[in-house]
Amino acid sequence: QVQLVESGGDLVQAGGSLRLSCAASRSIFSINFMGWYRQAPGNPRELVAGITSGGSTNYADSVKGRFTISRDNAKNTVYLQMNSLKPEDTAVYYCKAREWIGTRLDDYWGQGTQVTVSS
Repeated sequence: QVQLVESGGDLVQAGGSLRLSCAASRSIFSINFMGWYRQAPGNPRELVAGITSGGSTNYADSVKGRFTISRDNAKNTVYLQMNSLKPEDTAVYYCKAREWIGTRLDDYWGQGTQVTVSS
């Protein structure tokens, strides 16, 4: 089991920046994948950015060049640096951890943090 707590969401003007944090209740060293997802009202939850235990990253096309995901295993924390924010980035942002142990796959989610970008 791992509990995830997101923080850093806020109201910001278009063009501004925010850094989201996802703090895990235990070591994330063995967690294979951690990602940031977002969900706007009326829309499905979508992957924004992900990072593997080896440090490989992937991003949604809509955020490439603006968002950066990183993980600090020593602090059991994953970050999402968001620059050049747009109104369409407005959503609840969720952190997810995916862990494989043998043949068992477990997904864990945080409670979400609201990001609102005003025009």
